[in-house]
Amino acid sequence: MYDQPAVAAAESDPVGGWTPRTTPPIGVDLTNEQALACAFRTLAHDGFSENMAGHITWADRDDGSLLINPWGLWWEEVSASDVCRVDADGGVIEGRWDVTPAYHIHTELHRRRPDARVVVHNHPYYVTLLAAVGVLPMIAHQTGSLYDDDLSLVSEYDGEVGDAELGRDLAERIGECNNVILASHGIITTADTIELAVYRAASIDRFCRLAYDILLLGKDPLPIEKSIRVAMQKALVERAAGVYWAGAVRKLLRTDPDVLR
Repeated sequence: MYDQPAVAAAESDPVGGWTPRTTPPIGVDLTNEQALACAFRTLAHDGFSENMAGHITWADRDDGSLLINPWGLWWEEVSASDVCRVDADGGVIEGRWDVTPAYHIHTELHRRRPDARVVVHNHPYYVTLLAAVGVLPMIAHQTGSLYDDDLSLVSEYDGEVGDAELGRDLAERIGECNNVILASHGIITTADTIELAVYRAASIDRFCRLAYDILLLGKDPLPIEKSIRVAMQKALVERAAGVYWAGAVRKLLRTDPDVLR
């Protein structure tokens, strides 16, 4: 069973001098399959997906298996009953659908990075626009601090990652970074929780769109001091990710209640 974010404040030092006493809950307990289905639809509604492309994988157990979406369904139509489970090599062990060999992007990264419990990959438009010209977005707004020193570019496109060897090579080039733009392709985002993974993924395309619009203006953005970026990143990870997730799921359940079926 998936545990939704705690209602009470965490017992940790406050970030920026303040920690909320309580935060609004989702209101329902979700299975892991339901939570992952909510992640797909939330990101689809936020423009992160390109129709049937991409995967989210979740190492929700310690047996090497992964939850994953099937081939052929658009992210905006995935429900809990559509979610599949694959073994560490991508073979389907639970679920009624098939998955594509592109899962090797994920299986090899999970194998190399035990901290990357959730791996998100797709082709959001403005990320892909910058990926097409090999440009990393500049940090021009406080939310961009989420990616400070945690965004890199894999500058060569080697085609579809359709086998384990290609997956291992890509995982090696990704290294320890949690947000990696793939030239002429898209982006991979990782995190240790579903809440943080979805928050990072949901925020990246707006971050890239802002950078693109600044490039069109032909002006340099006002600088944000490094110490401020560091503090803001910590605040966003510790305070905003769970709150974003809970709100996104509440909104989704109002409009797409069938996501849980």
